[in-house]
Amino acid sequence: MMLWLVLLLPILSVTSRSISIDHHLQSNTIADRIIELVTQGEFRGVTYNRLAALVDTIGPRLCGNESLTNAVNWVQNAMINEGLDNVHTEQVKIPHWVRGEEHARLIQPRNTKLSMLGLGNSVGTGPNGIQAPVLVVRSFDELNARCGEAQNKIVVFNPQCDWQAQPIGCYGPVVGYRVGGASHAAKCGALASLSRSAASRSIDSPHTGVMEYDLTYPKIPAASLSVEHADMLDRFQQRNQSMEIFLYMEAQTLPDVVGYNLVAEVKGSTLPNETVLVSGHLDSWDVGQGAMDDGGGAAISWTVLSLIHALNIRAKRTIRCVLWSCEEFGGIGGDQYFTAHQNEVPNMSIVMESDLGVFHPQGLQFQGRPEAQQIVTTISKLLTSINATQVVSGGGGEDISKWMQHGVPGASLLNDNWDYFAYHHSR
Repeated sequence: MMLWLVLLLPILSVTSRSISIDHHLQSNTIADRIIELVTQGEFRGVTYNRLAALVDTIGPRLCGNESLTNAVNWVQNAMINEGLDNVHTEQVKIPHWVRGEEHARLIQPRNTKLSMLGLGNSVGTGPNGIQAPVLVVRSFDELNARCGEAQNKIVVFNPQCDWQAQPIGCYGPVVGYRVGGASHAAKCGALASLSRSAASRSIDSPHTGVMEYDLTYPKIPAASLSVEHADMLDRFQQRNQSMEIFLYMEAQTLPDVVGYNLVAEVKGSTLPNETVLVSGHLDSWDVGQGAMDDGGGAAISWTVLSLIHALNIRAKRTIRCVLWSCEEFGGIGGDQYFTAHQNEVPNMSIVMESDLGVFHPQGLQFQGRPEAQQIVTTISKLLTSINATQVVSGGGGEDISKWMQHGVPGASLLNDNWDYFAYHHSR
């Protein structure tokens, strides 16, 4: 796999301008050397094999769960053994949400199991579950117009979007119902909230994710439904067929625990106090392996340092890899890291994050001054041989957003991720 080259080559060129191991080597020579090593040489498959070992050995890595700590220890030991600089962890205060047993059944107009997943931060139903009639709405505006009908019902949000035309763009509008649907429903007296999965395609597979409560209203249980079952309930309502659902969730939030961001570096040669940061998050949801979100992003960021170290390349500036904790619950590790390191803003050259898939690389999304983007665009030509030369405006990520808000240039991997939300947060 060579996806992380899109991150690696701009780092070497933008921050170094020259490389201390051989002043006669030109940037394109170094780029060609690295590409050959990754595609045909000893580093071919390194990133993939690391990722496979991580997800096979540790499995899913839910925020607050022991498996996330195990993953941090596993990667940290590997980083130390390969000789990376300044390998250490930094404590993060993180929530400890537990899913527990959960299921849902349609009782009327027929009895059948519903495909569901509880949402992170949700409360449970209590030991007796909740059985109630159903109201399906397609928007918050429709719920507001029918607010009186939601009293003592289970509200199902079934927002519509043309995912085929906008396989990435639909996520933002649709995910809002997952995040905020429960409190909107509770405002109208609902007993629980179910939301259509934010998925571009589905084979009856629900997708989980975090939700948030507005503390003005009661906390009610919240879960996602598969696309197929959300649409089925919508059709029942359109035919004026009465519906009733039984929902059972043991979800609970335990006291906060200590988690860890994992840090490693390759120290700069002449400007070691200036930093280039590459990153991905190590936590995942509990229902799959966390390979795509975001084991892949963590693995390519780690391998950036491994390759530079193995080749004995020393850029002028320090290259730092941070593997974040608890991104899935709102970028908690990233936020706390920024708070602890805000004094480094003047010396942070660029922050980079990969958290939208590791499919075929196309280039970089970049956010910064126009003159800086032009430099990155010029450098991207070094990636012509793997056809990953695009540099487009945008980019960033949950865990690096605060750095960018304080004026640090930011970038993220641009890749052929049109199918990303078919798998995102699913089993």
